[in-house]
Amino acid sequence: MPSGFIPVCPARRQLVGVASLMEGAVQGKVILVTGGGRRVGAAICRRLHANGASIALHYHTSEAQAQALNDELNAQREDSAAVFQADLLDLTALSKLAGDVVARFGRLDALVNNASSFYPTPLAGVDESQWHDLLGTNLRAPLFLAQAAADELRRRHGCIVNIVDIHAERPMHGHLLYSVAKAGLVALTRGLAQEMAPQVRVNAVAPGVILWPENLAWEDQEQRRKIVAHTLLKREGEPDDIARTVAFLIQDAPYITGQVISVDGGRSINI
Repeated sequence: MPSGFIPVCPARRQLVGVASLMEGAVQGKVILVTGGGRRVGAAICRRLHANGASIALHYHTSEAQAQALNDELNAQREDSAAVFQADLLDLTALSKLAGDVVARFGRLDALVNNASSFYPTPLAGVDESQWHDLLGTNLRAPLFLAQAAADELRRRHGCIVNIVDIHAERPMHGHLLYSVAKAGLVALTRGLAQEMAPQVRVNAVAPGVILWPENLAWEDQEQRRKIVAHTLLKREGEPDDIARTVAFLIQDAPYITGQVISVDGGRSINI
């Protein structure tokens, strides 16, 4: 045996090969993230970009934040990110968005449906405009954006990750339409996994207590303390907890489709 030669068993060699493949799994790939300019969406963009992907960063109204993040990513790796403005409630804008991404980068390998509207809608006050907004951003837009991107994703053997919510399974009191919309997105995730197989994988991530909503109703510190107390880990999560799970589903999970992963510190089993 040559000096310095270390034999490697076939199983170990196979594992090393798989690990090497996974390390570059998103290198050169293009990923569209809706609502990518801020909060959890920005964390997803940063994580996927750090792993080697080019980012198509969608925004609706958060232009300054989206442009700042775009500049940040391009400073790290030239020509690796671009911003795309679209109102996801406009169906014609969805097909244009998918087409514009492909025109800009020459490909589209993954779609992350992250953009979401969130606010309370108790039954007594529900109106049609709330229905169109909450169902539109959380359910209709992911459906029709998936439809618009389907041919390119099939061509690339790509994937979709939808950001749902633990309250899709256990409705949040006073947030009727939001809970219904996210429950629909869970069903859509599983339906798309069937419709788009075997070329495209479709999964979802269900966040728990990650970032508090940006409205006055959630500024009550005692209310927050009680919610955190119901997590098994007794603490809040971080946006990058969601981002890491999204990255896992895109780059490290070739045999996972039609699944929902809860990232909630155990809250969904302890509500």
